[in-house]
Amino acid sequence: MKKSFIVTLAATMSLSLLAGCGSSGTTDGAKGSTAPAKTETAKPAEKVKLSIWHNYTGEDTRAKTMREYLDKFKKDHPNIDLDIQGIPPDGYRPRLKTVAAANEMPDLFVMWPGVMTKEFVGGDLIQPINELLDSKPEWKGNFMPGSFDDFSISGKTYAAPMALSPTSILYYNKEIFNKYNVQPPKTWDDMMKAVETFKKNNVTPIALGNKAAWVAQSSILSSLADRVTGTDWFLKAVDQNGAKFTDPEFVQSLTYLQQLGKAGAFQDGFNSIDNTQMEQMFAQGKAAMMIDGGWALPNLASNTSKEALANLAVTVLPSVPNGKGDPNTLSGVVGTGLGMSKKVTGAQKQAAYELIYALSGPDAQKAILEGNQLVSYKVALDTTKVTSLFADVYKMMGTVKMTPVYDGKLSSASADVVNNGLQELLMGAKPEDIAKKVQDAQAKAVGK
Repeated sequence: MKKSFIVTLAATMSLSLLAGCGSSGTTDGAKGSTAPAKTETAKPAEKVKLSIWHNYTGEDTRAKTMREYLDKFKKDHPNIDLDIQGIPPDGYRPRLKTVAAANEMPDLFVMWPGVMTKEFVGGDLIQPINELLDSKPEWKGNFMPGSFDDFSISGKTYAAPMALSPTSILYYNKEIFNKYNVQPPKTWDDMMKAVETFKKNNVTPIALGNKAAWVAQSSILSSLADRVTGTDWFLKAVDQNGAKFTDPEFVQSLTYLQQLGKAGAFQDGFNSIDNTQMEQMFAQGKAAMMIDGGWALPNLASNTSKEALANLAVTVLPSVPNGKGDPNTLSGVVGTGLGMSKKVTGAQKQAAYELIYALSGPDAQKAILEGNQLVSYKVALDTTKVTSLFADVYKMMGTVKMTPVYDGKLSSASADVVNNGLQELLMGAKPEDIAKKVQDAQAKAVGK
């Protein structure tokens, strides 16, 4: 997703911390300090080899920041022979799943919370990092409440998050909206009327890049469906305990999404371009809206002029009639962390700990934030270092709650069924048929 937020984080983290952390807190990160925690991990004395896979291959500010930190680590640690392999985001997960199936994991790798963590632990492929976290209590204690929940199983934590990613932000172009006298949609009726107005004036209402199939699921359905069903229903359906994906409310969620497709809300060929192309299309003023995650912010910061950025604004998806979910929410996920292979031991393990801390410690968290990427770590934001659009999102995050992302809770197989099913849905398949496919896949996944 890329993108699977933990309900505990949604419930316990009122995300007002994001707006308030710049002026409070006493730990090193909250002060904006880039100094590492006092407790240092001992450097391995011997020469060791360490491999790492990442998906920071783009030219956005976040990717550049992470590559710079990797290069600096390599330069500062001549005793560590670091083998770095960058894989483009859309191909990263499939590649990782392939090596996982063959039990040939790299030593360290970018890993998602939720289902991926659960499946890798279940496959005995990774090991916890509690020893590292406990050795640096100031660092560990400065993460926001719930940040480790979906990276933890049975009291063992397997990664430290390096970002915070709302997945369902509604971005809109103020100039286009003003030109046609359209207000940001607050209700589903508002949204459909806006789509009609833009279509009538030959403007693409919503840019969509669903080539890799996860975008419609992660950025649109996860939040839209929660508006309809509520979070409790979804979690019951995931467990197949008291709810099924063939229930009327989920079918209604799919119907709303298909309604957008039938109304011509998306440009022709939306299943043939990826999310980066979608973001470019929106940034260039070729669409009035885009429903995308927080990961778009570094891309927009790198590829959009200040004037164009000042013309962009953000809000949440509109409410739906008789919805059971809270409309003032965003689906989202704590960011990826670095997973460590079960095979890493001894001096190699100490080297791995050093690299994990280098990429997710206080100074890295601050650099990531200043690269226009939200983090689940208490660190001050210098608004002069980020775009106006990022500052707006940062502020909005203090006013909303977070809900789960579908592919963070469903099994991998079920998530694939949803992703492929939404492509079919937007090409005209019946919502009931897609719902049955999802239900069958999840029932099989949990053994019911």
